Amino acid sequence: MIAHMEKEDARKAPESLHERRKQVVRLNRKGFGPMRIAERTGLSWGGVNSALKLFKEGGAAALMPSRRGRKAGSCRTLTGEQEKRVQQLICEKRPKQLKMDFALWTRGAVKQLILQEFDQNLSIRCVGDYLHRWGFTPQKPIKRAYEQQPKAVKKWRDEDTSVPVLVEQLQLVA
Repeated sequence: MIAHMEKEDARKAPESLHERRKQVVRLNRKGFGPMRIAERTGLSWGGVNSALKLFKEGGAAALMPSRRGRKAGSCRTLTGEQEKRVQQLICEKRPKQLKMDFALWTRGAVKQLILQEFDQNLSIRCVGDYLHRWGFTPQKPIKRAYEQQPKAVKKWRDEDTSVPVLVEQLQLVA
């Protein structure tokens, strides 16, 4: 009798799982039963039976593992038409034109736009995922205002504590 082998999780590497499944079929053709195949391959009894069932129903092509996880695009909150509308608004309008309290398009501004247009309150992260998927990237200004005087700005920031610090907020547009 073969010594007990620790069961190996073949889900991590699809090519490894494919090889294991082919090995299961070869051993089965040689007359080995599922328990002996499981002992020899390190797969679980269920994994062996699953491979044999796949081969019986679909042949060698069925042994190739399929892609795991959710299908791309599933579980989205916005419909395709809504996504197109938001992209169109972002490209054609500025937040101020839509009577929003933002100077530039930020994730917060897009979140508010979606809430305003479709009455759907998405998380900031979800909005960021949509923007990334649509190909929008965080942008920085190409150049600074040439009149800006860094020493005067620093002095103003250090001395006047009654005015909220907006300089950092303007730089964190993304």
